[in-house]
Amino acid sequence: MTLLAHAGAPPAELVRMLAPTGVLRAGINLSNFLLVSGRNSDGEPAGVSPDMARALAERLGVGLEYVTYESPGKLADAAERDEWDVALLGAEPQRAEVISFTPAYSEIEATYLLPAGSPVGTIAEVDQPGRRIAVTARTAYGLWLDRNIQHAELVSTKTFDEAIEVFLNQNLDALAGLRPRLVNDAKEIAGSRLLPGRYTAVQQALGTPKRSDAAIGYLARFVQSAIVSGHVAGLIAKHGVEGLTVAPPAT
Repeated sequence: MTLLAHAGAPPAELVRMLAPTGVLRAGINLSNFLLVSGRNSDGEPAGVSPDMARALAERLGVGLEYVTYESPGKLADAAERDEWDVALLGAEPQRAEVISFTPAYSEIEATYLLPAGSPVGTIAEVDQPGRRIAVTARTAYGLWLDRNIQHAELVSTKTFDEAIEVFLNQNLDALAGLRPRLVNDAKEIAGSRLLPGRYTAVQQALGTPKRSDAAIGYLARFVQSAIVSGHVAGLIAKHGVEGLTVAPPAT
């Protein structure tokens, strides 16, 4: 397949802007198993996000270095410390204060897992007074809940495994998460069930520390071409990822 047929050859000035050291330093969130599915024989991260970063580096004509983080929050925190040039993570308004984002290249549904015997039947019924939701702090879906939950109480944890423990041990009303992960957890928690629908879809995008419009504009065209050329769909198929969908082309 032809990637970036519409992006055009990047001018040297833009290449220096995106990869000032001559190597593209790509920030990768290791905690998202849909986008980073493992490691290759060299120990480097493997998956849709690392492959997107590699395609960008090849287009720019520079080398590639993966800069890995154990959570999206830590990746976002590093935006102002000059640790990475381009990051691949969920685009959220809180992060946009220090990171410029492209339109999304892929989406992941977020929903709730309910305990056995729960009377809740819809997404909207979760956000009611007296109900408590376990959620992993500083994830894209967690940031969305921070902004939008009005009545229920959010019980935040540092990791998703901790969120499951809190959900079970404290008898919470719902566990927030990405649908593909919750599908697996539902099989392990007797009587639990997933709510149909979604409360949000995490928009996976490319981001760069606040720079010029030229840099983010080129990255947006890169994403657009990766979508319309079928490159993103090909990466999802290559890595056998279920629950990750190609984002619609930006209008």
